Amino acid sequence: MVIQSPVDTPLTDGHGRRISYLRLSVTDRCDLRCRYCMAEHMSFLPRSAVLSIEEMGALAERFVARGIRRIRLTGGEPLVRRGIDMLAGRLGALIGSGLDELTLTTNGMRLADHAPMLAEAGMRRVNVSLDTLDPQAFRHITRVGDVAVALRGIDAARAAGLSVKINMVALAGLNEDQLLPMLDYCAATGCDLTLIETMPLGDVEGDRSDHYIPLHRFIAPLRAERAIYPVDRRTGGPARYFGVEDSPVTLGLITPLSDNFCTTCNRIRLTVEGRIYMCLGQDDHIDLRAALRDGGIGAVDGLIDAALAGKPRAHDFHIERKSKPAVARHMSATGG
Repeated sequence: MVIQSPVDTPLTDGHGRRISYLRLSVTDRCDLRCRYCMAEHMSFLPRSAVLSIEEMGALAERFVARGIRRIRLTGGEPLVRRGIDMLAGRLGALIGSGLDELTLTTNGMRLADHAPMLAEAGMRRVNVSLDTLDPQAFRHITRVGDVAVALRGIDAARAAGLSVKINMVALAGLNEDQLLPMLDYCAATGCDLTLIETMPLGDVEGDRSDHYIPLHRFIAPLRAERAIYPVDRRTGGPARYFGVEDSPVTLGLITPLSDNFCTTCNRIRLTVEGRIYMCLGQDDHIDLRAALRDGGIGAVDGLIDAALAGKPRAHDFHIERKSKPAVARHMSATGG
């Protein structure tokens, strides 16, 4: 009888779901303060509490050895992390040797400076969080941002040969009038567009129910003007994709609240602290950092298996008037 080693054993959770997608948060810090994501005044982790670039690279390589096929670098804002170029290069070298794809989600503020490096590392596409094209609305939503900087970053990414997908969080009363202009912008620039419902993570100094809107309502103005129809497309994430009449844009919809998609979850999240969060909407986690530092990379396999065994069937998101967040940690602490 052949006994498989952990490296040979595919990553499967306790519900039989194959885990092939790692979202790796490289920092909890960000140069914006988006109202649905962060409080205006944040406390960030001390340097001693976060994984080094070397440690992140070693853990990511172990996950690829265990069967992870896609890695997305997230934050916070991943491009504020010193050494991001070294990490991207190290992980990009795994493409074709177990890893199918390396991608990144960014707010675009530093993308113009980093786009050539990302392309050289082997990335072929990036996601840019952009909730509005209106300069005043952008400044209000982000508290400090300049939309022109994000747009220059998108131009630089495309010039470097990267495909760009815009991630737009639907926010009642803040950007409901921006869907059609955003769709036209994406058509003109060759970007795709994914819409996301806001999620109840962390205290953001406001009542999220004021701005939560289910996507079927958010896209109603689009449906009134153009037909949308399902398309067969998969990118490894939770979006359902649609074509839009008279538009080259592929429209993705991510609906964690109005239309739960947890039955097909293929993801696991590793935070900059070295914690595996089995679900974005749950607090349960397994700490790899201590094991890695005390016992080396070989000490983490059993903990990875324990994390998968404890992965819940579904999140527990809900947004109601004056309700508390589903979890206390902010989105920026987990990486989305």
